[in-house]
Amino acid sequence: MKKSIILSTTLALAVGALAGCSSGGSDDGSSSGTDGGGDVTTISYGLWDSNQLPAYQQCADDFAAANPQYVVDIEQIGWDDYWSKITTGFVSGENYDVFTSHVAYYPEFQKNGQVLALDEYIERDGLDMSIYQDGLVELWQSPEGEQYGLPKDFDTISLFYNEQMTEAAGYTAEDVQNLTWNPEDGGTYEEFIAHMTIDTNGVRGDEDGFDKTSVETYGLWMEGSGGADGQTQWTFLTASLGWAQTDEAWGTTYNYDDPAFADTIDWWYSLVEKGYMPTFAAQEGISWADQLIAGKAAMVPNGSWMTGYVFGAASDTFTPAVAATPVGPDGASWSMLNGLADNIVAGTDNPDAAWEWVKYLGSAECQDVVAESAVVFPAVKTSTEKAIAAFEAKGVDVNAFTGHVEDGTTVLYPITDFKSDVNAIMTPVMEAIMSGAAGTDTLVDANASVNALFE
Repeated sequence: MKKSIILSTTLALAVGALAGCSSGGSDDGSSSGTDGGGDVTTISYGLWDSNQLPAYQQCADDFAAANPQYVVDIEQIGWDDYWSKITTGFVSGENYDVFTSHVAYYPEFQKNGQVLALDEYIERDGLDMSIYQDGLVELWQSPEGEQYGLPKDFDTISLFYNEQMTEAAGYTAEDVQNLTWNPEDGGTYEEFIAHMTIDTNGVRGDEDGFDKTSVETYGLWMEGSGGADGQTQWTFLTASLGWAQTDEAWGTTYNYDDPAFADTIDWWYSLVEKGYMPTFAAQEGISWADQLIAGKAAMVPNGSWMTGYVFGAASDTFTPAVAATPVGPDGASWSMLNGLADNIVAGTDNPDAAWEWVKYLGSAECQDVVAESAVVFPAVKTSTEKAIAAFEAKGVDVNAFTGHVEDGTTVLYPITDFKSDVNAIMTPVMEAIMSGAAGTDTLVDANASVNALFE
């Protein structure tokens, strides 16, 4: 998860040397060797989410206590630097033994032989793969069906909003929970967005005299253009039209030239033109969560991984709430489903030790610890229930997120080869459209360029 993940992030060059015990070792003593009087293998592990670090440190401590021959050395660094470090490590030969992976990146790692398949280990140890939420195991399978990760968590998308603002505007929680959308006039979703938009004179977006050039509170915040994936921006809308980025998992045909996609993006950009959503330039580099908390935005669609942060910011002026995504023309509320897993670096000096750690990360024992932290939803079904209970104990109803999984109203994150190339083509095109510098007619040529990658 990004994070907040912006999945159009491109690969950058890393700075500094990598810690770890893959081929080449490291200079910081974290490679495997003798510790004190006995042989202890140190397993280097990377992750990007600081919110999850305490839970995984507890898992590492518990793992080492039960397996004194191992020590896990965790490094947490931010999203952009993290992927720079991973990709540069594959080139230099120095990398983590194990790292938290993302489906936006692992297909290329798998294709290049940079991460290990786990099938022999899974079969040898008799792992039950049915313990995980439906669809998550398949996210980490190659086109040939090889398994490259054990699911560790999952995320879906819903609508974060400030309940104080909606109540002041005359909306009940039930009203917000049952918004509808279509690409022609935006349905009650657009009506809500318009009414929640307020200019600096206190005039609402659906009232006479509204000044779209001087907005105090936007009804909806834009979090980037969505790039090639639109995880938090528009996939929950396009899914209700029956549209998907690709023809199938590991597909070779993208569908950005479909009129249904263009219609959705045209509607989305119309919110900018009407003054209900900030311009691309105005939102660039600004935290959507901070805008929501500060009252500069009434609603923002985003991922379940942000629940703890948003609800932890409650104040006298901000009452956090979350609602399901709007019901589309097909009669359902949709969300993209994504899930993380851990990859083992192919060049590790300690594949067996790395597997033991990956196996533990994928177990209910570790995922129960993650559940108790109420930060994300673990992939193990029984651990998911414990996470829901942990959120409820904090006064947070997460049904808007988990309901998608229960109802089967999810679409999987698109998994294909050439993912970074697809992002490199689509991100500038989408940014140009959402900046008003280009129209959705440019999607036709962009889609042709994307599909040419697979020829």
